[in-house]
Amino acid sequence: MTTAYAVVIPTLAHDTLADCLGALAAATGPWPHEIVLVDDRPDPDPGTLEHPLSVLGDLRDRTTVLYGGGRGPAAARNTGLRAVASPWVAFLDDDAQVGPHWYEQLTQDLAAASPDTAGVQGVIAVPLPGSRRPTDGERETVARARARWGTVDMAYRTDALKQARGFDERFLRAHREDVDLALRLLDAGWGIRQGRRTTRHPVPPADRWASLAAQRGHADDALMLRLHGAGWWYKAVAPRGRVRSHLAVTAAGAAACVLAAAGRRTAAAVAASFWAAGTAEFAWARIAPGPRTRDEVTTLVVTSVLIPPAASWFWLSGLWRHRGVRPWREVAP
Repeated sequence: MTTAYAVVIPTLAHDTLADCLGALAAATGPWPHEIVLVDDRPDPDPGTLEHPLSVLGDLRDRTTVLYGGGRGPAAARNTGLRAVASPWVAFLDDDAQVGPHWYEQLTQDLAAASPDTAGVQGVIAVPLPGSRRPTDGERETVARARARWGTVDMAYRTDALKQARGFDERFLRAHREDVDLALRLLDAGWGIRQGRRTTRHPVPPADRWASLAAQRGHADDALMLRLHGAGWWYKAVAPRGRVRSHLAVTAAGAAACVLAAAGRRTAAAVAASFWAAGTAEFAWARIAPGPRTRDEVTTLVVTSVLIPPAASWFWLSGLWRHRGVRPWREVAP
C-alpha cells in the first residue's frame, strides 16, 4: 500500500510559522512529495514568508506557496487539497511542531491504515507549566488541541476528501470545520483512527480577551446543529458547552433591566438575583481549577459577565443565519 503523502499548512504568517517549518525540516523519515503553504491573509506580503521558508533547507524545493484570499482555514485547506496529487494529505496547524521522528511515524500510520480508513490523527502534546495549575486559556488550548479529529495534525486520504467535497467553507473560523468533515466521512462509511505519531502544540501568548472572542464559535455550533441534528455532540464525543445556561443567565439579566425600567422592583430584584447567581457560578467554575492569581481572577470575573450575552448573541444569530442551510455536497461548486 502506498504511503506517499503531501503536507498542507494554512497560515496567517504568525511568528509560530518558522518554528512549525523548522520542526518539519529537522524531522527524520521519508519526506513528503510536496508541501503546500496556503497564505490566508487578506492582503499578504510575500516578503514576510522569506524567513520561515528559509528554515526548510532542502525541503524548500518541494514547497509551494498559494494564496487563500482570507476566506478562513476551511477554504485554505481546500485550496491546498486541490493543489496536491499525493494519495494522502497531512494537514498541520501553523503553530504546531512535529516530533523528531514525525515523517517515519506518519508513514507507519499510513501503512497501517485499512482501505476503508479515511483519516489518521496524530497524538498532540501541549506543554504546560509544572509549577502551577493551568490558566483558563491554557486549559482551553489543551481542549482544542486534543479534540477528536482536530486538524492540528490530521492525515486524510485524498480520494476520501474529494468524495466529501473537502471542508465546508461556511465555517469561517478554526472551529468545528474539522468535526463536520469527520462526521460526513463517517456517515459515508469511512473510518478515522488514532495514529501514533506525535506533534507538539505550544500554548499561545496570553490574551485576556481570548475567551470572549471565542464565543463566535457558537455560531458554528448552530451551523453544526442545522447540518447534523441535535445529536452531533454525542457523535463527535464533544462537550456541549454552556450555551443553555448562558441563554438563561442572559434572559435573567435582560428581564431584570426591563422590570426595573417598568418600576417592578421586587420582580426585578428576583431576576437580578438569578443573573448574579448564574454569573457567580460560571466565574467560579473557571477560577477554581486555575492558579487564582489576581490578574487571572480579575480577567475571569470580567469575562464571565460578558460571555453569556456574547454567547447567546452568536448562538441565536447563527441559528437564524443558517436556518435554511443545505449539506455542503449540495452547495459546493
